[in-house]
Amino acid sequence: MQNMTINTRNIILVGPMGAGKTTVGKRIAAVLDKTFIDVDHELEKRTGVSINLIFEIEKETGFRLRETAMLEELLQQDNAVIATGGGIISNEINRGLLKNSDGLVVYLKTEVKHQLKRLKRDKQRPLLQGTGRRERLLNLARIRNPLYDEVADVAFASGRTSSYGMAQKIIGFFNNPDNFKRIKKLCKNN
Repeated sequence: MQNMTINTRNIILVGPMGAGKTTVGKRIAAVLDKTFIDVDHELEKRTGVSINLIFEIEKETGFRLRETAMLEELLQQDNAVIATGGGIISNEINRGLLKNSDGLVVYLKTEVKHQLKRLKRDKQRPLLQGTGRRERLLNLARIRNPLYDEVADVAFASGRTSSYGMAQKIIGFFNNPDNFKRIKKLCKNN
């Protein structure tokens, strides 16, 4: 990856569930002519079962092991937009992989009130099953938000901005080579 240009670099989206990583990622990939990959969807495709079933059988620990292997593999690709699961940063190995990748790691920040609105009909996410969603999301935010900040090269608030507007902001940042000069790790191979 030594000769990688800005245009072939990956864009890796991190942030909590309901931040819009998949929706925004698809838009970015379409505009920049990149391959879009959602880590969770890729895991489901390859295992032939839902994330919920993996959680049920292998618990969160088993799921996280699979997630790490998938992330490691996907980060080897070029010219992709990779949407990660909300908990990917809970694993120290994953944080290291993200920090050391040659891609642009983008943190989509969102407030719990926006997550609740976006996820109100969601019955698929294992960590949102049952009652007390607001409290669970607040607790996850308290723990995970500093970890997203730790791995991110840049952060954008995704609360009130449409997915189209968010994608345009990220594309604008990505297409400006001067932005890469300000990000030390992305310039290490240039």
